Amino acid sequence: MIRSADIREWRNHAVVDTKGHKIGVLEAVYVDTRTDEPAMATVRTGLPTRQRLVFVPLDEATVGPDYLKVPYDKGRVRKAPSMGTDDVLPADGEEAVFQHYGLPYRPGAHGERQLARR
Repeated sequence: MIRSADIREWRNHAVVDTKGHKIGVLEAVYVDTRTDEPAMATVRTGLPTRQRLVFVPLDEATVGPDYLKVPYDKGRVRKAPSMGTDDVLPADGEEAVFQHYGLPYRPGAHGERQLARR
């Protein structure tokens, strides 16, 4: 498992898919609010003048010498819910991220968000 302190060191490093194809660059880490463990990351993709942030789960992610490898195909990650580089994930947009990857979405008992940016 990747720990919160460790993953922060990988910001601005390449994120690659299962075949080693570069998806983009690690922008930010989102932790599960119940466990405070890394759950998702945003990856900066696109041309320098038209960049966006796409979400990718960090479950089963591994680190290499200069990259973070995620267990998802590049095409699937690039089709994930996204936002602008200066935007914030709206609370009502969280569930769509989890659905895209077929993961269960579990907000808090009182509707609290499942993800928090670290």
